[in-house]
Amino acid sequence: MAYYVILSKLTDEGRKTIKEKPERMFEVNKELEAMGVKVKEQFAVLGPYDFVNIIEAPDNETVMKMSVELGARGSVELLTLPAISAEEFAKKMK
Repeated sequence: MAYYVILSKLTDEGRKTIKEKPERMFEVNKELEAMGVKVKEQFAVLGPYDFVNIIEAPDNETVMKMSVELGARGSVELLTLPAISAEEFAKKMK
């Protein structure tokens, strides 16, 4: 399984949804699991993005499908970054 960092920015519609139903983000996490994506960590942040999520998925294609599905809803914009652990990075540098 591969790791990805997802930086997400809510649209006006997304902010409205979160305000009215904050638990919606956890419902989305369950939907992602059905797509083969596991949310490992989720943080609300200040700054240009609203959330930082660490996810695990089998491959880039699964993450692309997830990104298109979520983006098509019109509630969030995503920036996806493939990631590896620092330990794995160090091993690969040898």
